Amino acid sequence: MIQLAIFEDYQTLSRQAAIYIADRIKQKPNTILGLATGSTPLGLYEELVSLHKAKKVNFSEVVTFNLDEYASLPKEHPQSYYYFMQQHLFSKVNIQLHNIHFPEGMFHDANHACQLYEQQLLENGPIDLQILGIGSNGHIGFNEPADRMTLQTHITDLADRTIVDNARFFNDETEVPRKAITMGIGSIMKAKTILLLANNETKTAALNALFSGVIDPNIPASILQLHENVLVFVNSDVAKHLKYRPTALMNK
Repeated sequence: MIQLAIFEDYQTLSRQAAIYIADRIKQKPNTILGLATGSTPLGLYEELVSLHKAKKVNFSEVVTFNLDEYASLPKEHPQSYYYFMQQHLFSKVNIQLHNIHFPEGMFHDANHACQLYEQQLLENGPIDLQILGIGSNGHIGFNEPADRMTLQTHITDLADRTIVDNARFFNDETEVPRKAITMGIGSIMKAKTILLLANNETKTAALNALFSGVIDPNIPASILQLHENVLVFVNSDVAKHLKYRPTALMNK
């Protein structure tokens, strides 16, 4: 079931998402969080840091699993997703280092790297709350449009659209890695609750696929229609372009 929440602006969306996550952590201090990177969750992480500083959320028992990582980028690289998470969340809250899990981008054996992360997910999971963004081409994690969906952690070739979209984080498009290691569709779908955030109108076509009634591997996010508990938080600019409007969870 997909529930839609519409907020006035990105700041309000981010704040309400952070409050929702903080409440989940209060209810279960050892919550397992699935985390996403990119520009969309930046506001969320800023708000979580603010809540932590105000002593309204405690990360000391929280366990995290990130969705993906660029292949061939070391953790110390400014554009690695590990670096991103350190800069924007991990170094600013009281999370324990041993509770942070990341797929290994600097792998010598691709199969081993994927199997290792999948085993960590199995041993610790299921994820209680998975945070997702959505690509303009409908990808979730780095599960790109394809003829079929891959269930488990795998190495993927980044789609041309993704490379172009992510080039803004690099000096130029040629610096964007062409491969990534990503949690698979099946691993994402095992999460008890999924919270998808979207605040950019370029994501509208992909978001409409969430309410279409059609599962299309060329729009990977469409698989979320089969999940029991998906919350979609959007701002009003995005909402006005949505063709499908299920009963709103909230409208602020």
